[in-house]
Amino acid sequence: MAFVNYLLKRFGFMLITLFLVTLITFGLTKILPGNVALLILGPNATEASIAQLEAQLGLDQPLYVQYVEWVAGLFSGNLGMSLRYNVPVVDLIALRLPRSLLLAVSATIISVTLSIPLGIIAAVRKNTPSDLTASMLAFIGLSLPIFLWGLVFIYVFALTLGGFPTRGYVSPMVDPIAAIHHLILPASAMGVALTAYIMRMTRSSMIDELSEDYVEFARSKGLNERAVVLRHALKNAAIPVITVVAFQFSYAFGGVVVLEEVFSWPGIGQLTLTAIENRDIPLLQGCIIIIALIYMLSNFIADAFYAYVDPRIRYGGSE
Repeated sequence: MAFVNYLLKRFGFMLITLFLVTLITFGLTKILPGNVALLILGPNATEASIAQLEAQLGLDQPLYVQYVEWVAGLFSGNLGMSLRYNVPVVDLIALRLPRSLLLAVSATIISVTLSIPLGIIAAVRKNTPSDLTASMLAFIGLSLPIFLWGLVFIYVFALTLGGFPTRGYVSPMVDPIAAIHHLILPASAMGVALTAYIMRMTRSSMIDELSEDYVEFARSKGLNERAVVLRHALKNAAIPVITVVAFQFSYAFGGVVVLEEVFSWPGIGQLTLTAIENRDIPLLQGCIIIIALIYMLSNFIADAFYAYVDPRIRYGGSE
């Protein structure tokens, strides 16, 4: 029951955050320059036709009325019509979102596969050349933005070695091999960029756990070092790492906005940039809300998992 109360409390916080996101998104998009009706009708439209279309779209209503109607549309699955593509925003997002999720999930898997072993090695061999090398690589990873990693991977693995395509997307349903071939470079570039954060947290958590009394007790029982590190220390050290992995997945999903443009990956990130360039307000609002939802859901799942695996956390103020 305490765990359920904790989840309900976290879900309530998520709903409050979502409300604030909708408020900020609506406010920011309303102060952007440009008239939606004029963008639809074109520069040669008359004032009468512009006023008529504004009335049809509800743009002549007070802002609070427009906000309530927009939020009601969100809950009913109606995000409006795209001004650029003249199709429902929901259809565009439904097409692009799985592509971005594929990229973000693949990048997160790559980063976890690289960072956790490196973090364990750095912690076990603290203050050795292995630790210093891993820390130096992490510092480099923290210093370079995601899009620059994309350019580095394009130059090294596509232009110099010539083994991978630099642009485009192929659906796994159409050609799985070609899909993986196009996915490797952008996912690897993003995965390497995310590795540094997870590796540093893994190293820090492992160092703390390896100094605990229960680790010394396990060693005194005659357990080999591999069992002590992997079966005992890593289990407890992984708890704070879970939160970082969830945050990095959220960061990866936000990072696709830039990386998708670098690799011409037709996902929701590229769709967001198109909405900004064309002042497509309904599309921009929909993309922002979806990206924010991904952030909130990933962190909610991380909080739930964190609370589930760690019985020391207090739920609802009780043990």
